[in-house]
Parts: sequence; C-alpha cells; structure tokens
Amino acid sequence: MFGMGFTEILFIAVIAILFMGPDKLPGAMVEIAKFFRTVKKTVGDVKDSLEQEMNVSEIKQEALAYKKELLDAGESLNKVTDIKGTIASGLSDLNDDILGDDDMEDETPKAASKPEKVTFEKKPKKAKKPKKEENIDV
Repeated sequence: MFGMGFTEILFIAVIAILFMGPDKLPGAMVEIAKFFRTVKKTVGDVKDSLEQEMNVSEIKQEALAYKKELLDAGESLNKVTDIKGTIASGLSDLNDDILGDDDMEDETPKAASKPEKVTFEKKPKKAKKPKKEENIDV
C-alpha cells in the first residue's frame, strides 16, 4: 500500500499511538480512512470525466466526418436526380424553336395550317376570272 511495507506501517502506527494516545487514535483512523476514500473517489471521477471528454471529442470528430460524407452524398444525389436541370440543359436550344412554332400556329389562318404535300411538280395555273363590267348608263 503506497509503496510501504508492513514494518513501515507498523512503525507509523506506534508513533501515532504515542502522539495521539489510545483514546483519540480510533477516531483519527476513521477520519484518515474517509479522507483516503474521498480522494480515491475524486480521482476516479476525474479519470472518468477525462475519458468521457476524450471519447466525446472522438465521437464529435466521427460525427463531423459522417456529416461531411452525407452532405457530399446528398449533393451528388441532387446532381443525379436533377431532371429539370439535365432536360433544360439538353433542350435549351429547342425551347426557342418550340415557343416560336406555337406563336406561328396561333397567327396563321386555319386553312393555311393544314400540312401541304411537297412535290417538285409544277402546279397548274388557275384560270383568271373575268372582271365584271359595270353597266353605266350614260
């Protein structure tokens, strides 16, 4: 105990009996035992607190690493699942043409909106209608 042998402890006990006397020695021994117990408990609590703090700091570091991994995974998932962005970047040139076609359809008459058959043959000329002459009485 505390690096002391039996003879050293016996020597300290004899000196304590001589200075304190047999009446006060048992009470002093109880107080000394309580003191050592309190010191031992305090040292144990401090040790546990330090171990817990060390463990908490390690857990914080691990949590931050996991958080970073989750954020990176979330960003990559957003890039993969960003349908609007991929479609918009692929069809950005076509948006103007599509919108232009819609406007042209609204402005054209219904007769002209019918699709024409495209051929390389000459179209027959339409006969000119004679102008009606107005009868003017003179």
